[in-house]
Amino acid sequence: MLLSPKLESFVMHCGEMGSRWGFNRTVGQMIGLLIVSENPVSANELAETLNISRGNVSMGIKELQSWRLIQVQHIPGDRKDYYSPAGSIWDLATRVFEERRKREMDPTLSLLRSSILDQPANQQEEYAQEKMHEIHDLLESVTLWASELQNMSPEKLKTLMKLGAGVGKVLDMKDKLLNSNK
Repeated sequence: MLLSPKLESFVMHCGEMGSRWGFNRTVGQMIGLLIVSENPVSANELAETLNISRGNVSMGIKELQSWRLIQVQHIPGDRKDYYSPAGSIWDLATRVFEERRKREMDPTLSLLRSSILDQPANQQEEYAQEKMHEIHDLLESVTLWASELQNMSPEKLKTLMKLGAGVGKVLDMKDKLLNSNK
């Protein structure tokens, strides 16, 4: 498969972003290529297009499957497996967020909960527990808010995002009005 310079640039950028999304560069390139490919892509095509080993592709496919970002497709008369994104861009973004929450936020919240429940042994631990409690409450709020967002339809979520800046302005105006009445 031959990529235009524009598509190649996008795929390479997805590779660079992969580490920020929670997986390695090659896996990022693979999902980038699958996203911009109109038709399902075989493992051999992935290896050839990205100039990576077939073994690296196999490991990347397993990683993408563990994140639930790709699906296997079969073409009648062809014994090879072909891969495509497992849903819309919104679906993929939701799954990445969900997996990152499971892999990063949940263990942190669990550690914080157990640390907060312990009786502090001294002033230093008491202070540290107060800060851990603040972190816990923030992460808990963000996690709850994010799960509520994930349950919204893409259309409602787009509308909410468009309202975002406006809501901030309304809250600023509310604060100014309340402060001027004091």
